[in-house]
Amino acid sequence: MGRILALDYGRKRIGIAVSDPLQMFAQQLATISPSEIWDFLDTYFRNEGVEMVLIGYPIQTNGKGGSEILRQLNPFIKEFVKRYPQMPIRQVDERYTSKIAQRLLIEGGFTRSQRQDKGRIDRMSAAIILQEYLNQK
Repeated sequence: MGRILALDYGRKRIGIAVSDPLQMFAQQLATISPSEIWDFLDTYFRNEGVEMVLIGYPIQTNGKGGSEILRQLNPFIKEFVKRYPQMPIRQVDERYTSKIAQRLLIEGGFTRSQRQDKGRIDRMSAAIILQEYLNQK
């Protein structure tokens, strides 16, 4: 089995999480800027056995996409498929992951400044997306 990589795509930052090789647990990996994503993925795919990529996709409560971020996310997905045609990519519902991440930080006893670290929230959101997927498998 290979690892599963999860991306929480944002205009300013992309939170990244990865599964263990047995695909049981999600682990926060990194937060990078969108301008760095292709170099990061090239290196990571070359050095790690990645089986699939999950990308958080904003779905409204009525079940439709429509978020402003989609104007950047959809072209990113098209470019991903073009660059990595053999790598399976799956869009997964990312609703409420940032709120869940913030709640977990509060429950975990993180300080206010630690809870306001957007990169930490993005990494944790990616890990939540991935762990929910792994739990459903």
